[in-house]
Amino acid sequence: MREVAAKTGITERAVAKILVDLEREGLVERHREGRRNSYKLDLDKPLRHPIEQHRTVGELIALIIR
Repeated sequence: MREVAAKTGITERAVAKILVDLEREGLVERHREGRRNSYKLDLDKPLRHPIEQHRTVGELIALIIR
């Protein structure tokens, strides 16, 4: 979370809240690895906003990492 917060310019607390929301929606799955968490995205899930529901999380990620 610290790394995501630093790269996005938001607080760790905000990152944690977003992750909880995404977990609740089933878009992110959290796994405990020792003292750390790792996260897995469900790239096949549709985006949440009604206008964008025809797109998947994977399509959004592909646009971001280009």
